[in-house]
Amino acid sequence: MEYEIIHLPKERWKGTIIPIQYTTEEYYDVSVNRTDKGYIIEIDKKSLAKPITYSPEKYDFPDRLYEDHWANAYAWGVLIDGELIAAIETDPELWSNRLRITELWVAEEYQRQGIGHALIEVAKEQARGERRRAVILETQSCNVNAIDFYLHEGFKLIGLDTCCYKNDDLQRKEVRLEFGWFLE
Repeated sequence: MEYEIIHLPKERWKGTIIPIQYTTEEYYDVSVNRTDKGYIIEIDKKSLAKPITYSPEKYDFPDRLYEDHWANAYAWGVLIDGELIAAIETDPELWSNRLRITELWVAEEYQRQGIGHALIEVAKEQARGERRRAVILETQSCNVNAIDFYLHEGFKLIGLDTCCYKNDDLQRKEVRLEFGWFLE
């Protein structure tokens, strides 16, 4: 399949919903246990009793391009017949000299065709050009396909947040996992 990655200008694409949707039969189970000597954190891939589907309708605030809280966001995408089928958005963290990927999405019918990899390469190239020290991103512990993709792209687990989305993220099996790719 032939495609071109183009800049998505803010004045045209601001507010566009990124329809991230996936079904999973697995999740990364996160447990945090306090001991006399500190903490033991374990992250194990496990099977769900039944598949769960996540879609924009499930969330109070679906992901959108150029959200106001991403002050210096920049987005690229792939259009097929004028329809957005993939996008990546980045925002530099100036205080830490890292580049955050705020959005990454490829429509399901276009996945596993190299588009996600090409979009990640755009972010890595931006980070190199801006002399950033790392590219970082977050995903949920239940988004196994995304986690496995990021690991394949060379990202490493750099942190977690057990109450980012709701106060019961651990119980809901939806813990925020942070990943990073480091420039050499």
